Amino acid sequence: MVEKVGVIGAGQMGNGIAHVSALAGMNVMLTDISMEKVEAGLEVIRGNLSRQVGKGKITAAEMDAAMARIKVADSLAAHSDCDLVIEAAVENEKIKTAIFKDLCPHLKKSALVASNTSSIAITRLASTTDRPEKFMGVHFMNPVPVMQLVELIPGIATSEDTFERFKVFTGKLNKTTVISEDFPAFIVNRILMPMINEAIYTLYEGVGSVEAIDSAMMLGANHPMGPLTLADFIGLDTCLSIMQVLYDGLADSKYRPCPLLVKYVEAGWLGRKTGRGFYDYRTGGEPVPTR
Repeated sequence: MVEKVGVIGAGQMGNGIAHVSALAGMNVMLTDISMEKVEAGLEVIRGNLSRQVGKGKITAAEMDAAMARIKVADSLAAHSDCDLVIEAAVENEKIKTAIFKDLCPHLKKSALVASNTSSIAITRLASTTDRPEKFMGVHFMNPVPVMQLVELIPGIATSEDTFERFKVFTGKLNKTTVISEDFPAFIVNRILMPMINEAIYTLYEGVGSVEAIDSAMMLGANHPMGPLTLADFIGLDTCLSIMQVLYDGLADSKYRPCPLLVKYVEAGWLGRKTGRGFYDYRTGGEPVPTR
């Protein structure tokens, strides 16, 4: 039974996973490379819980109880008594494997380990740990407190017991799970990212403007958010990373990242998190297209 959850990475995904785990009654250990990053993540959690209180979704007492369940640290050794540890670091395989190699010696033998990767092979990540049979992909959607879905991705070595324990864990979070085979980008991003990439090609080739492309998909396909707005929300570096995983893993030219996406990432225009992507968010008012 999972009573204490470790979350590595206090950024957008990690603080969301910590948020929902604490709200579900589990104790949480949230870590990052510095206390500054962890404290910033904790403030985001506090703000998001406050919004839920304001909307009447939870009570102030539930918020206080959830916050009290979250402990923070800047060392992986702090996860030594966790029943399950979820890595939610940047979408970079070298960084993730380095984390797992440093983490595993600190864990108890029964501890489960997971990656929140949105695209990288679970079997390959599991092979870098001392417990591939206790390893799985658990891909939460962003923003975690709002989105209902979690993709569960067993690796080739994942045991049936591990799989069942992860299903119980996500059930406690009141999430809906889908099971994906361990193929590049799994289900959601296998479908979503090529669509976003194609929207960027449509802009790159001059078929339509930023606003025209987003309006067309919102009003013509009934999408709640245009693909370029969505790319900025996800982060253009993450979009590029997933497209590269698809292109490298499946060797199909239809997954070739658009050169304009590459150029924006090289410029450091990564979307909302840097203030500029396909839109400029630095004006304080309505975002302005950058192209």
